[in-house]
Amino acid sequence: MLNIALFGPPGAGKGTQSKKLIEKYNLTYISTGDILRQEIAEGSDLGMAAKSIIEKGGLASDEIIVQIIEKKINMHPKSKGILFDGFPRTLVQAYILEGLLLKMNTSLSCMLSLEVPEQELIDRLLERGKTSGRADDNMEVIKYRLQEYRNKTAVVANFYKEKAKFYPVDGVGSLDEIFDRLTGSINTAISDELFNIVLLGPPGAGKGTQGKLLADKYNMYYISTGSLLRREVRNNTEVGKIAQPFLEKGEIVPDEIAIQLIEEEIKAHPNARGFIFKGFPRTLVQAYILDGLLRRINTSVTAVLDLRAPTLQLIKRLDARGKTDEARPYDKSLDMIIRRLEEFETKTKLTLDYYQNQDKVITVNGMAQEDEVFNRLDDIMSKTIQEAR
Repeated sequence: MLNIALFGPPGAGKGTQSKKLIEKYNLTYISTGDILRQEIAEGSDLGMAAKSIIEKGGLASDEIIVQIIEKKINMHPKSKGILFDGFPRTLVQAYILEGLLLKMNTSLSCMLSLEVPEQELIDRLLERGKTSGRADDNMEVIKYRLQEYRNKTAVVANFYKEKAKFYPVDGVGSLDEIFDRLTGSINTAISDELFNIVLLGPPGAGKGTQGKLLADKYNMYYISTGSLLRREVRNNTEVGKIAQPFLEKGEIVPDEIAIQLIEEEIKAHPNARGFIFKGFPRTLVQAYILDGLLRRINTSVTAVLDLRAPTLQLIKRLDARGKTDEARPYDKSLDMIIRRLEEFETKTKLTLDYYQNQDKVITVNGMAQEDEVFNRLDDIMSKTIQEAR
């Protein structure tokens, strides 16, 4: 999801630019000010609770803000992105927004801050007061609101600066000039975001071969838990000693081992454009774990490519591999091959459902020559990246 917070003092032009941004990027628009005024006009309990505060230029309580934002979000469960106008305004609200977006398994892409000199702001608001009919467009309230902005929202800017998600934008000029600056900052922000792929599919579907090819093509880092574990076994490490009996039986190793190895790989490649995960997650619990690992570096799973082939073909491939130097211990027994395929279907179904509920799963036909399957995946990857960017 493309989630944007449009930041800036009263009179900076957030409302005008928001309309252009939601049209260009097809975003759900959340303006706490507009929603509160609507609640007031409808005479709702939330509206009445906020009315006296807003008329004095103050900020509605966080309890009220959270309720109206969640109400609005729940009205658009399949949204491709959200534009927040006027939120967050305080450090507490910044943390609230983190939590709200975490519930949706997403995060803020960027905060765009419209920068306008104070006298320009005052002139704009006084001019708006002549036609808007808004009680808060008068000199006394304007000065109070600008002071509130300076006192309470500077720390919010620092919060997102530390996350490298804060983009100051010159808010003086024509509407089109300012809009071009905003879209330029958005392009910069999303090009910096990591692009993360999970390769799902049964044993023998070709995930390893295709994962390496995709990583090379898109300058991503390929993480195969199986390869990492086999490396530990070869090196006779403590982790390898624990993992070896699981690998020999084709069973899932304890999650704490996989977490340690994956986290080390992620930390060792801080400049990666993104990651391709093969062999993890295989269970619903591991899907939650991966979300947590990626959340620590302010990113998430972008898409899941589910590579498929008929069961008989999978058995033939695994049996053939068992006769080569690339054989795994669990490839050498037909009974074990069949058990692994059955285990995949039973344990990975919940994982697949989890990602399908997030509209992240793309099923890919793995029946063809290696280069033809890669072309299918390549086409899907390029389209997915374009949509994400």
